[in-house]
Amino acid sequence: MRLYLASTSPARLATLRAAGIEPITISPDVDEEALVASVEAELGAALPAPEMVELLARAKAEAVVGASVDGEPIDGLILGGDSAFLFDGAVYGKPHLPEVARERWLRQSGRSGELYSGHWLIDHRGGRADVAVGAVASARVTFSEVDEHEIDAYVASGEPLKVAGAFTIDSLGGPFIRSVDGDPSTVIGLSLSTLRDLVRELGVGWPSLWNRPRP
Repeated sequence: MRLYLASTSPARLATLRAAGIEPITISPDVDEEALVASVEAELGAALPAPEMVELLARAKAEAVVGASVDGEPIDGLILGGDSAFLFDGAVYGKPHLPEVARERWLRQSGRSGELYSGHWLIDHRGGRADVAVGAVASARVTFSEVDEHEIDAYVASGEPLKVAGAFTIDSLGGPFIRSVDGDPSTVIGLSLSTLRDLVRELGVGWPSLWNRPRP
């Protein structure tokens, strides 16, 4: 059983590989900011973090339906994912700019927030794409007290600019995280336990996705 990852996230890819799965990655062509803005304009209100990440996860998965890889049509499961960090009532995605990342870290040092990861899984076996399941996982993240020297060095590394909430737990940001309440892989951007539930919901055995050599 092949898993197609509608994402270019190195963290999601590494998480799946560590779990024994070598997905086929496909870059989804989704303007995330425009999509969220459009939906929020229709609603006349901001999307809550859980709804936003599920919306974007679904859009990414659906964007690659019918695609082909090396001339071969997709035949397997398509996974879309998205993450956002809720802190002080505001939803944070990737900061992109150093000054934004620094300002966030100055506020979140020693405090806690909620990381949400959305998942959308489409059954694309045999050319079909009419069955899909989705779910949102969350984990509460508590930060250590981080001084300005550490914050400046972390921001200068470039890592926090490219991730939701401006932090990681599986790389340079790991030592700055005091605790995670929930599935740790959720914070990386993909809850493995949630994905397993969705895979089984589609009638697929989780071990059938294992395709990487065991050490």
